[in-house]
Amino acid sequence: MNVNTLKSMFFLKLPEDMTKKKLRKDILKIAWPSLVELILVQLCTVVDNMMVGKLGSSELASVAYCTQPKFLLLCTFIALNAGTTALIARFKGMDERGNAVNALRQSLLMSFFLSLIISVVGYVFSMDMVVFMGAESVSTIINGTYYMKIQMLGFVFNALSLCITAALRGIGKTKVSMYYNMSANIINVIFNYFLIYGNFGFPKMGVSGASLATVIGQTIACFAAFYTILKKGSYIHYRLKKAFSVDLKMIRRILNIGVPSMFEQFSLRFGLIIYALTVSSLGEKAFATHQICLNIMGLSFMNGQAFGISATSLIGQSLGKKRPDAAHAYAFLCRKYGMYISVLLGVVFVVFARPIMELFSDDEFIITTGVSLMIFLAINQPFQSSQLIISGALRGAGDTRIVAVSTLIGVMIIRPITSIFAVKYLGLWLQGAWAAVIIDQVVRCIIVFLRFGKGKWTEIKV
Repeated sequence: MNVNTLKSMFFLKLPEDMTKKKLRKDILKIAWPSLVELILVQLCTVVDNMMVGKLGSSELASVAYCTQPKFLLLCTFIALNAGTTALIARFKGMDERGNAVNALRQSLLMSFFLSLIISVVGYVFSMDMVVFMGAESVSTIINGTYYMKIQMLGFVFNALSLCITAALRGIGKTKVSMYYNMSANIINVIFNYFLIYGNFGFPKMGVSGASLATVIGQTIACFAAFYTILKKGSYIHYRLKKAFSVDLKMIRRILNIGVPSMFEQFSLRFGLIIYALTVSSLGEKAFATHQICLNIMGLSFMNGQAFGISATSLIGQSLGKKRPDAAHAYAFLCRKYGMYISVLLGVVFVVFARPIMELFSDDEFIITTGVSLMIFLAINQPFQSSQLIISGALRGAGDTRIVAVSTLIGVMIIRPITSIFAVKYLGLWLQGAWAAVIIDQVVRCIIVFLRFGKGKWTEIKV
């Protein structure tokens, strides 16, 4: 363990030419638009579930059964985006604009062809995925299948939009992606109102309407994202005439960072699927309650993810400028600010547990059970925030392998095994499943902290 690096995690050492005010300004410039964007994206999912939840627990469960398969199919693109963000951030720090544009071009090219293939596969096997996740009643299977098929129709637009957002994060332009994702999410909610319930002359489509509204929002976000990079004033100005220009060397550089992230994402999703199967065995109402709590936890993730994005971008740029001292300072403050918010969120979850649950359901069983789980969400906050932010810092340095290892150990091994033992053998029901979440987060937090403390991430070449 590097003593100086370990000290930098708990004590701020200001670079000689930088003030705390400047560091804070740089961090918040990236973090607050990311936070707003991420919250709005998650709120859109929350609103979907609120609106679908009013149709009944079966309809809510049918959407829940699609969640993990959908994100499993997105794993490849989330992984590629990790490489795109880290590489473009490093090029930005080195002031190599041409390489930054080329990295975006190659990433979009890979995203386009891979998303085409995956969307077809996902469409064909939609029903199989819903059934595999534990859906049993005919209505739940039918609703889930239609929801998944519609999601696959908009999959390419979603993948391309995520790629451009990742590139913009690399150069620190998070405010731009915030604007187009915010607009898309507002449109999503509006069409939810139209299509789920059949308001203003629109057809009443129920669960399928919620899915179609999401796709409409994602498609609009994609076109807005392309408009952003097609403008001549953009730092990563994209030209359509060179869209299919292949650079294998640049692709390898992206994959060098992205492949460990891909391993991380697949470990994450497979682990979460096993975990979800364990919870779904408790029945549809229990699974619906679990899904509501996951949505609430998803909102709390935004804090760690926002400061993690800030850490990724600023650490990548700092290392590109050969300023590891600045990288350490940014990492410290990102974690500090994230910790403050995580403690506040924990208090909110405990104090306002029942009113929060009542936003999602009128079912007393779901509300009461959900309230009992909110204490687990509260305890989890500091570990979750620190893990996400330090992982973001390591990604910015290109050190994605240890993040993948932590996910493998935490989500693919510890969480499912602990939850199965707690639920099936100790009879702790949903409370046992959520205790497993806390144990997973604590382990991952320790692993990335130890890696960060060694300081080798400052020497990685991307």
